[in-house]
Amino acid sequence: MTPKIATHAGWDRNLHFANGHLELVATLDVGPRILHLSTPGGRNVFKTYTNELGGRGETEWMIRGGHRFWIAPEDSVRTYHLDNHPVEHRQNPETGEVVIDSAQDAGGRILKSLGILMEPSSPRVTVRHTARNIDSEPLELSVWGLSVMAPGGLEIIPQPPLGVHPRDLLHNRTISVWPYADLSDPRWRFGRDFFTLRQQADLPPTKIGLSHRARWIAYVVGQSLFVKTFEYIEGETYPDGGCNFETFTNSDMLEIESLSPLKTLAPGEEITHIERWCVLPLDTEISTASDEALGKSIQPYLDRSGLL
Repeated sequence: MTPKIATHAGWDRNLHFANGHLELVATLDVGPRILHLSTPGGRNVFKTYTNELGGRGETEWMIRGGHRFWIAPEDSVRTYHLDNHPVEHRQNPETGEVVIDSAQDAGGRILKSLGILMEPSSPRVTVRHTARNIDSEPLELSVWGLSVMAPGGLEIIPQPPLGVHPRDLLHNRTISVWPYADLSDPRWRFGRDFFTLRQQADLPPTKIGLSHRARWIAYVVGQSLFVKTFEYIEGETYPDGGCNFETFTNSDMLEIESLSPLKTLAPGEEITHIERWCVLPLDTEISTASDEALGKSIQPYLDRSGLL
């Protein structure tokens, strides 16, 4: 699928993808940054910051919203590279993937390539994050994809099946908790089959990370369900105590974050991390009355997504 280039949110050069099931917009005037994702004519499932749209060349990092491509572990120099300048794009004639390239020189020289491949007749898109070391020295890093979700939604985080003692003697997940996270916060619900996190205004930040093997995360916002999938590779080392998934929320938005293994890249080497997305219109309620009700109500949408 070849996107159109059109104006959007105060920028002149933006890639517009549409296939009758899904609409996506990625700007070329800064970034790489995917700004919009929705069903046709529907509400953007991503949060964008109106006062930062249309700008460029700022001397400080702008969150802007949407989906961004970061480098982990979080670092005040390397991670907060000023992605406030125009980027290049190209399309692979064989696969149809559209690739946005952006080079950074903060904390080492890194070429970030964000690949977007929308399926022609489904509500699915594959988002590829590739970081290449273009420095003269080795660089240790992890690829980090962060989706800034629209306010007022519910994040659904599946958990592995409950084990049995004394048969199951070894741990099957790890959790990392950030210093400002109060686990008695009412936005959190830590259930048997699911953790959930609500985005709510006027409450302080909270964040946790997991070694997440269930592959999917969902977010219910308005009349849409967003599903993101990504992998956990056994035996690999992940940032932040073993996290391939992290989630953060504050009074403005909620972030669904996935991470690649932590690798040392020699000059010229690269690492790739892939997310797959789907947005579906909600025609039935996602019930949170119990873990059983939540599982029963969301499963038809997971089946329909075709991601699992």
